[in-house]
Amino acid sequence: MKSYFTFIMLLACALANAQNIDDVLRYSTENLQGTARFQGMGGAFGALGGDLSALNINPAGSAVFNNSLFTVSGSHYNRNNQADYSGTNTQSTSNYLDINQVGGALVFKTTDPNSNWGKIALAINYDVVQDFDNETLIMGRGSEGVDNYFLNFADGVRLEPLKLQQGESIRDAYLDIGATAGLGYTAQQAFLGFQSGIIEPVEDAQDNTAYFSNANYTQLDQRFNQIVSGYNSKFTVNGATEYAGIFNFGASMNFHTISYTRVNEYDENSFDSGSAIQNIVFDNLLNTEGTGFSFSVGAIAQLNEVLRIGGSYQSPTWYRLTDNFSQSVNSDFPDKNPDIRDIDFGLTTIFDYQIKTPGKLTGSVAAVFGKSGLLSFDYGYQDMSQAQLRPTSDLGFASENDFISDNLGGVSSFRVGGEYRIKRISLRGGYRYEQSPYEDGNIVGDLTGISAGIGFAFGGSRLDLAINRTERDVLQYFFDSGIGTPAVLNNVNTNLSLGYTLNF
Repeated sequence: MKSYFTFIMLLACALANAQNIDDVLRYSTENLQGTARFQGMGGAFGALGGDLSALNINPAGSAVFNNSLFTVSGSHYNRNNQADYSGTNTQSTSNYLDINQVGGALVFKTTDPNSNWGKIALAINYDVVQDFDNETLIMGRGSEGVDNYFLNFADGVRLEPLKLQQGESIRDAYLDIGATAGLGYTAQQAFLGFQSGIIEPVEDAQDNTAYFSNANYTQLDQRFNQIVSGYNSKFTVNGATEYAGIFNFGASMNFHTISYTRVNEYDENSFDSGSAIQNIVFDNLLNTEGTGFSFSVGAIAQLNEVLRIGGSYQSPTWYRLTDNFSQSVNSDFPDKNPDIRDIDFGLTTIFDYQIKTPGKLTGSVAAVFGKSGLLSFDYGYQDMSQAQLRPTSDLGFASENDFISDNLGGVSSFRVGGEYRIKRISLRGGYRYEQSPYEDGNIVGDLTGISAGIGFAFGGSRLDLAINRTERDVLQYFFDSGIGTPAVLNNVNTNLSLGYTLNF
């Protein structure tokens, strides 16, 4: 009951804008893959450094390098999604290959024997911090149809703008409504429902604001297929220095790039035999492009020959994004507008907006046992309630930001990793845990992950192999309105990564 109530609140906030809490969570979460060594140890590198992907945790880590180097990593991603919708189980699996990390570092050692500054490191690195490629198939029988989606948006909208004006095409009307102040996304959805014959006005009057459904049903066969592609990448420019052989200090500037494409395909049938509608298809395409900027600072201290501690601050990320949103709807209602098929993915509604993700603090401790091995632990904290859609002067965004503040909370994350060395071979293992961003733990569950890896050093090079598995349960809604029963998804991601490091 609590998760359903949360969804209703989300619905109320989402009606005014296409952008909502889902966008904030998508771009605030970093499911960092990194180098194969980084993955094999569960990403627990905050007090260790000495790895290019470790710069995402603590920018002081580049000063740990003893020499200049270059690293490149590629990964095979396996996505397995098991869906339970109203007692019907479906499974979808997808596989992808990608170069997820490439970077290098230059290390300059001081030649002044009287200086406490031992060395300076300059590094650049590219990491895919979130790979969006995924496919989810959900099938089952439900008692709520997509007609409720259109009714919810149409409620309170005057009939006049939903009708075609003299000489106006249905394509022009759709785009004009989406761009008109006071109408926008809400009236645009009502327009689709009306012109496709799925909903009808209670009375044929310009000032009518009440509507009813032309679909009659008790149970519907529903099919929802979501295909997602894209990435959130980070290009890091880093500098760090060592002081007195004990302290490392570092800072990074991070330049983010987002490319996200999502296709939602939905159809329903098995209406009552007397229903004027027997089939509805409603598809949505979202393409998001954007850039962002963040910075980070950190330090690592070597307390003795074994213990090291580290601390870092990751600033908020400021994103500037553009959504290109397209839709397609059709029904077999006999009196629908026959030109409804002209509204397709070739028509685009554009939204420009910004997202500010919350900053993050990380504390770390590690034990290094000479050349035999090491153990490492990281704790991170990020207050997701501080995330914002911008501009905050937008009334719809202000309402959604209040919802974000009330329902998201602090996210604690733990990473534990270890490495055991046998001459040229390194054996690695790791564990990762991340809390749900929702205070009540609904909608999105906790994330857990385990990893293992092996490394082989030869000459001035090293070859690393790692396998990394994460699991999380989420509630998947077909739409942000109308169908309040979600599917329960179990997302299992398994990555196999191979990395090569060349030391100079």
